[in-house]
Amino acid sequence: MMLVLGANGQLGLALREHFPDARFVSRQEFDVADASACEAFPLADFSTVINASAYTAVDLAETEQGRRDAWATNVTGLGFLARACTTRDITLVHVSSDYVFDGTATSPYLETDPLCPLGVYGQTKAAGDVVVATVPKHFIVRTSWVIGEGNNFVRTMASLADRGIAPSVVNDQIGRLTFTDDLARGIKHLLTSGAAFGTYNLTNAGEPASWADIAAQVFELTGHDPASVTGVSTAEYYAGKDGIAPRPAYSVLDTSRIEATGFAASPWQEKLAGYVSALKL
Repeated sequence: MMLVLGANGQLGLALREHFPDARFVSRQEFDVADASACEAFPLADFSTVINASAYTAVDLAETEQGRRDAWATNVTGLGFLARACTTRDITLVHVSSDYVFDGTATSPYLETDPLCPLGVYGQTKAAGDVVVATVPKHFIVRTSWVIGEGNNFVRTMASLADRGIAPSVVNDQIGRLTFTDDLARGIKHLLTSGAAFGTYNLTNAGEPASWADIAAQVFELTGHDPASVTGVSTAEYYAGKDGIAPRPAYSVLDTSRIEATGFAASPWQEKLAGYVSALKL
């Protein structure tokens, strides 16, 4: 039997489509940061746990309380979960992030590249990867720029276009979108294909792009002028704003390893078109 943590997040909602028989729990039902809750929860009833839950408030993590909360959930709590999975011979699937890297690379990041995070959130995700790697049966699924059901960048840009607002969008951060359906499909593939345990990069395929490039495509797909989007540097965008976490400028992940197991993600441009056409603002 399978347990999915983070039931109500973007990925948790997508996983429901691929694992209809799994048990899905929210953080309110099972908070991994609570050691006693982790011990009391009947984990022994499950052979696989997918951890789709995390502290993801990148900027808030730079505050005193945010730092505590990020470490409690993404590292300490994950340690409780990892220990519980190890002692019960459970397979642990953990979702990681491009933020474990500093973004100074000039070619796509491999799973084996050294971890080198910039801000607190990235530091906690990197530490979490190290923790999960101690579990004998583990998959670390490293992804980037996730888009699914709920509030996200694409939905925001579509809303701005619909309201006739011409946004300034960062043009010096480069990466690939990852749609939650493909992410969930990739996780299912790893669990059912006999793939070796370990770390796998998983994003949509396609040519890397900037946030401004993606915003322009959203405007075009919604029937608005893509020239309404003005590209600006990260420094310009955040000028005068306090408490902003550093972002990796280059977030492109090499997906060769998961592709070698027989998995192929759709091009992000194709998924974006379908996603935008189905949007209800």
